[in-house]
Amino acid sequence: MDTNILTSAGIDVNAGLELLGDMEMYNDTLKDFLTESETRLPNLIQYYNSGDMENYGILAHAMKSDSKYLGFTQLAQMSYDHEMAGKENNKAFADQHIRELLAEANRIIGVVKQYLGM
Repeated sequence: MDTNILTSAGIDVNAGLELLGDMEMYNDTLKDFLTESETRLPNLIQYYNSGDMENYGILAHAMKSDSKYLGFTQLAQMSYDHEMAGKENNKAFADQHIRELLAEANRIIGVVKQYLGM
């Protein structure tokens, strides 16, 4: 697997390796991220649509943590902002920025799938 696919997409593989130790663990965690995203993103949208900002924030927090571990720097920051919006019950922020968050999450998912040959 060519890590240039990840690094050229702005993913900080070295940050992930600092936390996860080796490429085998990193790659396994990438696969876990993809699996989690299959339910996390639809649930995030559902909580957003229903105005459940508490659970929206909880899922954004989980996405932030995974993103930080894996070196998805931009997605981690965006997820953090949405986590805070959830904690503050700030639906207006989510209204303005959810499309950007979902676009970045889906971009990362696409890059990871390409890297993993999926």
